[in-house]
Amino acid sequence: MSQAIMAKYGEARLPRYTSYPTAPHFGPLDDVGLYGGWIGAIPKGERTSLYLHVPFCRAMCWYCGCHTTITRHDQPIIDYVALLHREAELVASARGGPLDVGEIHFGGGTPTIMQPAEFTGLMDALRDRLGFAEKVNVAVEIDPRTLTAEMAAALGAAGVTRASLGVQSFDPVVQKAINRIQSVECTALAVERLRQAGISALSFDLIYGLPHQTVTSCVETVEAAVALRPDRLAVFGYAHVPDFKKHQRMIDENALPDAHQRNEQAEAIAQTLVAAGYERIGLDHFSLPDDDLGIAARTGRLHRNFQGYTTDECRTLIGLGASAIGKFAEGYIQNAVPLGQYAERIGQGQLAAAKGYALTAEDRLRAELIERVMCDFSVDVEAVAKRHGFSAMPLLSDNPTLAALRRDGLIAIDGATLSVDEHHRFVVRIAASAFDAYLGKGGRAFSKAA
Repeated sequence: MSQAIMAKYGEARLPRYTSYPTAPHFGPLDDVGLYGGWIGAIPKGERTSLYLHVPFCRAMCWYCGCHTTITRHDQPIIDYVALLHREAELVASARGGPLDVGEIHFGGGTPTIMQPAEFTGLMDALRDRLGFAEKVNVAVEIDPRTLTAEMAAALGAAGVTRASLGVQSFDPVVQKAINRIQSVECTALAVERLRQAGISALSFDLIYGLPHQTVTSCVETVEAAVALRPDRLAVFGYAHVPDFKKHQRMIDENALPDAHQRNEQAEAIAQTLVAAGYERIGLDHFSLPDDDLGIAARTGRLHRNFQGYTTDECRTLIGLGASAIGKFAEGYIQNAVPLGQYAERIGQGQLAAAKGYALTAEDRLRAELIERVMCDFSVDVEAVAKRHGFSAMPLLSDNPTLAALRRDGLIAIDGATLSVDEHHRFVVRIAASAFDAYLGKGGRAFSKAA
């Protein structure tokens, strides 16, 4: 890839497009009853997703961009789990009948920071109060450094089907610079415990663009990771936003790689994974060919939500916990972010929704265009526009972003079908941004395109 292309596009800061519009464009929700109405309007028998946010960790990783809090004590976690129980009751009350929950994702923070009995109890409560489908996929994010054998066994007993393990980097120099010391042996032990508990579907998270990271250390991390043979890997570029996440000020900015170096690291990781038998999925995921994610990508059924690329086809996502975001046919809902505010609302018997966004017909059109570009690297704009009752021409003509990408040979437009060049995959977020009507109209800083 030429230096000129990297210089022109690599420093662009753009959303990751896990939703459209993106969360910074949600507005204050004055009428929480609207949220309750959306829950009640979910069609009976329609498969529904849950996301539960557990905003606690034992130590702060300095690269972290999540909503989380450090606690050395268990009582805040016990109190928080009780709030999740109560929120599930409030959702059930708003629903007025059972849901058909088919997908559950526990994120954070560190969801496995709770005790084993608390986790199994919470799963039982979700089943009893909200109602599960015949088949339920349950995914949990895990910090291998704190996973005990007892917790792994509890996850298996509770029906967890997939575990996502944070790895980031195995380079000790990088680990010290980001305040996350985690050996290969520690990670291997977590993998062994999970597989012994019957959880065989495993994902690893890796990060490039970290302080002191090099192409060599990235490749060595990948080689150590694939030796443990996870089914999937997510490879994210570090987003340095110290104004938004104050703890990132602990990272030495002079040790961060530039856009060209970041791209070299990303491509080296991708090449190593492909050589090891993994397929590239979208912008930043990889999977073994027989994994559900790889099958979905090959058959046009790949989707994108707040957890990234997914096989989850549910139209509705209900978020539980502080800062959790839900998606409905009508729009988006986000719970209060501050723990105290979330706890106060739930304690008063109110749903904790603080922000929201009601989708327009044009939003739905643009959301589908962005999702298909991000998932397939190609989209038939005319077919999508027609499905939503719009014309494709205003979306393609007089579009300076698409014109620039096309002029530089980074995308092709054949009739009304847009395709991103395979050799310049990093520009997919830039291509997607061409359909974003809100970009540049307020909101926080985003991560670099490369």
